[in-house]
Amino acid sequence: RKSKQETERRHSQAFVDRVKAKASKAKQAQSRVKLLEKMKPIASMVDAQTIAFNFPKPEPLSSPLMAMEAVQVGYEIGNPVLKKLDLRIDMDDRIALLGANGNGKSTFAKLVASKLAPMEGKMRKPRTLKVGYFAQHQLDELQENHTPLDHMKKLMPDAIEAKVRARLGSFGFGVDKADRSVGSLSGGEKARLMFAIATFEKPQLLILDEPTNHLDVDSREALIHAINGFDGAVLLISHDRHLVEACVDRLWIVEKGDVKRFDGDLEDYKLHLLRERAGERAAKKGPKVNDQKKAARQNAADIRLKLA
Repeated sequence: RKSKQETERRHSQAFVDRVKAKASKAKQAQSRVKLLEKMKPIASMVDAQTIAFNFPKPEPLSSPLMAMEAVQVGYEIGNPVLKKLDLRIDMDDRIALLGANGNGKSTFAKLVASKLAPMEGKMRKPRTLKVGYFAQHQLDELQENHTPLDHMKKLMPDAIEAKVRARLGSFGFGVDKADRSVGSLSGGEKARLMFAIATFEKPQLLILDEPTNHLDVDSREALIHAINGFDGAVLLISHDRHLVEACVDRLWIVEKGDVKRFDGDLEDYKLHLLRERAGERAAKKGPKVNDQKKAARQNAADIRLKLA
């Protein structure tokens, strides 16, 4: 037990040191360092058995992993969801996509995952780049009557069963869970299986779209450890503020058909939203005020005509 706690303490310190070494002057990066410092004593008391994620180490690639130049993307020709994207993703990036539902966060994730092709512009990436993609809708694609062992065997057809079980074990699937049907698993267990599948090919870029929706508190903390210990880039879409603050160095905003860098932290983003909403309310009131003034001038003119 003591050795497990010591291992966790070292891991937690390694996470903090790693973030400090890579943190820029960006406000979100500094916020992340402060949060991880606070988490360190807690993490040191966590039993290693609760850590149910172990993302494999990817082969390093030169940066950028991906570069976009004037890219447009969408689902209908002539009607792009996102336009004029000029962005890059590097090997050590930790990026969160912010924005209201329907603004194009998932569309951007599909573009990065090569599930959508750009309508216009250029995308440059290494030929050997591997992208892992996790999204909630993928849980429905699992075969309910198959076991986690069955799913993993399909990815490892030539491996002996012990190796297949070892891979599942690194995501919290012991013998009792690996041999159960997927239909009998909880939402969190299905999510862990999808993590195992999404990271199987050792991707350099990991896209996580609302990864904590079905995870309990312990599994969420385990996911934070896995992301912070991952040697590749991470693109995160999540409403889980704790996850974003603990794992992300950069914030990108998806709004008004654009994806742009945000130089601030989540508190600054909250203020940004308040200003945007205030501006929208003012814009809505504006025409009504103008209409009232116009009507008043017209009434005044009518009275002058009657008095003439």
